[in-house]
Amino acid sequence: MIKDHQRELNRLQVVLDAIVIIAAYGTSWLLMQMGLVPSRGDTLEARYYLLALVAIVPGYLLLYAIFHLYTPKRVQGRRLEFANICKANGIGLLIFTLVLYLLGKDMFWQHFSRSMVFYFFVINIVLETAERNAIRLILRSMRSRGYNQKHVLLVGYSRAAEGYIDRVVGNPEWGYRIAGILDDKQPLGTEYRGIRVIGKTDEIQSVLDMNLMDEIAVTLSLNDYQNLEKIVSACEKSGVHTKFIPDYNNIIPTIPYMEDLLGLPVIHIRHVPLMDGVNAAMKRAVDIFGAIVALIIFSPVMIVTAILIKATSPGPVIYSQERVGLHNRPFKMYKFRSMEVQAPSEEKSKWTTPHDPRVTAVGKVIRKTSIDEMPQFFNILIGDMSLVGPRPERPFFVEKFKEEIPRYMVKHQVRPGLTGWAQVNGYRGDTSITKRIEHDLYYIENWTMGFDFKILFLTIFKGFINKNAY
Repeated sequence: MIKDHQRELNRLQVVLDAIVIIAAYGTSWLLMQMGLVPSRGDTLEARYYLLALVAIVPGYLLLYAIFHLYTPKRVQGRRLEFANICKANGIGLLIFTLVLYLLGKDMFWQHFSRSMVFYFFVINIVLETAERNAIRLILRSMRSRGYNQKHVLLVGYSRAAEGYIDRVVGNPEWGYRIAGILDDKQPLGTEYRGIRVIGKTDEIQSVLDMNLMDEIAVTLSLNDYQNLEKIVSACEKSGVHTKFIPDYNNIIPTIPYMEDLLGLPVIHIRHVPLMDGVNAAMKRAVDIFGAIVALIIFSPVMIVTAILIKATSPGPVIYSQERVGLHNRPFKMYKFRSMEVQAPSEEKSKWTTPHDPRVTAVGKVIRKTSIDEMPQFFNILIGDMSLVGPRPERPFFVEKFKEEIPRYMVKHQVRPGLTGWAQVNGYRGDTSITKRIEHDLYYIENWTMGFDFKILFLTIFKGFINKNAY
């Protein structure tokens, strides 16, 4: 059995990271010496660049630790690792630049090449990513051939156990080898994907005494949780690393998160980052600023649209329609009128269809180009909507969909948006409501300010022209 060498691997990773930082820094300096990196007229002596490196190496290693870059690669994907590398180097660049600014009055440091600092930032990200991907490939190759394996015992046969086995068997490069399952209800020899029940749960102590396991995964079914305390106690006594895989995946079909309430663990069924006051305040500030800027930029388009609507069709230029927003509260959403004036009963419960005779000539154009949505910048200013979020729906359809589509109402835990993750992925107009909700839930659970900016950027290229608008 090969024991867990994560500590040794982390030490090696730190050494390799230090070498890469020095290599990236040295490459940037050489490019500057060769004239490939712009620098100021006076050349600073090499010893000052070397002196800066003495602080840069430990500083960047500390940033890598803060951004979880020494987390085992078994549990950190490549995209997440790359994002953390970029974040750590981004913060490093800001600190580096700030320090140079503060030292700028010194006759020596004022000649330090700012261009070299930027080149170091880019080269370091490239080399760090290449180094870590190489390590990842080497580890996966070793594990797929049976080396650097973690031997795991499952305690309890359940849906959680089957789910865990499915993922481990499907990803041999993770390096987990499941020795078997202990369970009180399944007959000895019961097998799932090659993993057998090898005994009862009360035999756990004898298995642990053999000192053959690197990890214990507690995968009890909900009906067997009364044995949890005894099993955890035996695992803790042996000193073997123990993890708990709860059997509530079918009951709570999302990614929950845990909060500490004065020592009492509280599991939240769904993680909604925008419930955090700081996150909500940042998003609201961006909404207000963005709506004001958009109204200024698009005011000529809005004025021309208003004139065309008024000149070609009797009725108001802007109409309001009741929609359901944050916390299931109704609000009036504004749009440029793109249809003939209708009876309220027909407007509330009827979808727009292809070649709908109610749509005016101007309406066809502004619906296709999303110009009809521009008055919603006023909804954003007053707080009914956000720049980015799930699109709001009419009360009639909310009542209909909440009975037909599981978790439909979760979308109302955040402000509705002018654009959203579903919309930039093509789910607008007459498209799958189920797929739309899946994208809305993904947005709600994975919100970041960067995610909002990404959606706004994609909206420019994907969101304005709507092929599903009639």
